[in-house]
Amino acid sequence: MCTLEKRDGLFILTITGNDEHRLNPILIDSIRAALHRAKIESESMGPTALITTAQGKFFSNGYDLSWAFSDPDPVQVQAQTRSKLMSKKLRCLVSEFISFPMPTIAAVTGHASAAGFALVLSHDYIVMRKDRGFLYMSELDIRMKIPTWFMQIVKSKIASPKVWREVILKAAKIKAEMAVEWGIVDSAHDSAEETVEAAARLGMELAKRNWDGKVYAENRKTVFADVMAALSSDETVGDTDCNDSHKAVSKL
Repeated sequence: MCTLEKRDGLFILTITGNDEHRLNPILIDSIRAALHRAKIESESMGPTALITTAQGKFFSNGYDLSWAFSDPDPVQVQAQTRSKLMSKKLRCLVSEFISFPMPTIAAVTGHASAAGFALVLSHDYIVMRKDRGFLYMSELDIRMKIPTWFMQIVKSKIASPKVWREVILKAAKIKAEMAVEWGIVDSAHDSAEETVEAAARLGMELAKRNWDGKVYAENRKTVFADVMAALSSDETVGDTDCNDSHKAVSKL
């Protein structure tokens, strides 16, 4: 689950608890509800920004695969029903981040793996803790194909094909200072507290620019139009009908 608070004119969304923050429908829906609340409340505020962070050792350790594969109905398991649901909900969440009417900052204070790494990359800015945590696209190590839409986010947020190779084809576990060097993360900090404080300073600097949130969101959607298009399907769970998938996601 997660909480949302207002601090110094900024929104702080915190994924709570000391577990791995696996992305299942319950957690994804909780984050989406917090985004919806922030969006509504921001309409009566001046310019603001959103910081996403997490308690404990993990930012997010990716999809909740145990939940996905524990459906008691073998027909549903064969049809990947739970996996499709998780994928659609996460794709909808990423779309909402890209459409969100304010700057977004991920304050990464723990490990972010696979889908958790994709969630981090859905933010405009990333600040990261140096003393704990890594970014990790684990698909190669766990023998799973990476979804095309994950790769589109990687390509849209990371400039170097050599870094794509390290992230995807070597499944590198990337600590904060290396992530800064590779252009994935904007800054690295000594502790969880300093990481969130750095995110808050950045958020306040951005809010002072007095941008129109709706215009900011439209421009972001234009910048990441290829990502938005890729979110319409996920071939790894058999969700390849772009039109039907887009309709399903829009209803979630």
